[in-house]
Amino acid sequence: MTHDQPQQAERAWLVFISHAGTDTWVAKRIAEKIEACGAKTFLDEAHIAVGEDFEERILHALDQASEFLVLLTPWSLKRPYVWAEIGAAWGKRTPIIGVLHGLTPEELHTQAGVPILIKRRDLIDLNQLDTYLSQLRERISAKRQEEFGHA
Repeated sequence: MTHDQPQQAERAWLVFISHAGTDTWVAKRIAEKIEACGAKTFLDEAHIAVGEDFEERILHALDQASEFLVLLTPWSLKRPYVWAEIGAAWGKRTPIIGVLHGLTPEELHTQAGVPILIKRRDLIDLNQLDTYLSQLRERISAKRQEEFGHA
């Protein structure tokens, strides 16, 4: 991913990936798959420099996001930043994609404190990520066709 193309960056499909630090390796693999579909991704450890205003960068990326993917794991459910990011995406009406890893939908639904905005989503298991990636490719393709049609 490059940061030296400001005009393309505004038009690029950006997927904000929310995860717990424990899940960083998995989140990076998801980011690679998403980028192979033609989207840009935002991962905090990859896109926030040491000393940079962490919260400001997070908010800016959330403002730019076309969609929000949250990796729902036993660890991420305990991270306040994950919940804050989910709330911000929800408030902005950004589509939220919940990817389960290490949890079943039933286990997630019985967790105390999990808001209905997550429980009522059609969540996918990490092993079904290809289904999401296929749909993502279709959304990106449709957006490009729309842009070229109106250019």
